[in-house]
Amino acid sequence: MHSYLFIGLDRKRIDAEINKLVEKLGAKPLEFELAKIGQVRELQSFTKLKVDKPTTILIRNIDNATTEALNAFLKNLEEPQKNIKYILTTSSEYRVLPTIVSRCQIVKIESGKLKVENKKNTRKFLKASVGEKLKIVDKIRKREEAILFVQDLIITWHNLLINKECSSSTAQALKTANKTLVALNANGNVALQLANFTINL
Repeated sequence: MHSYLFIGLDRKRIDAEINKLVEKLGAKPLEFELAKIGQVRELQSFTKLKVDKPTTILIRNIDNATTEALNAFLKNLEEPQKNIKYILTTSSEYRVLPTIVSRCQIVKIESGKLKVENKKNTRKFLKASVGEKLKIVDKIRKREEAILFVQDLIITWHNLLINKECSSSTAQALKTANKTLVALNANGNVALQLANFTINL
């Protein structure tokens, strides 16, 4: 197998397993960002060069890439160079194009109990009415803060699913949160994304 897809929410555990794999393969690790078509072209320029030593190309959050970028990246997976292997990561298999998933060996990483950075803010949001939720997100202006806020909610809902302390709407809330996180990472308008996210919960 020349490509691997690591699935999970626990960054530390994923990194530990990736390090084990890289060591096992005896390969030199290189990390590439792959969100837009231009970055895929940069990667392809590199992979056209002859690589003499085993090399792993790590691409985090492959699900954040545009559809155009992913379709272009498929060629790398379909026609791999002998000494190059790909390691991709995602929080959910369902956020990745099936054509990408089918070309990878799946490695699922159990998350355990993940840490929520701002428990007070998260709990307040979850207990609030829609109107109160909108007031909470309206105070979030910075992209980094918005990303951390949504990530905390994803972790909270994920832990509820693990402990079976959730309602039938939790899975849909997770899907909505993941979609919002992708949009925020892709430079979507912070206020608009958070407002839409709250209304669609």
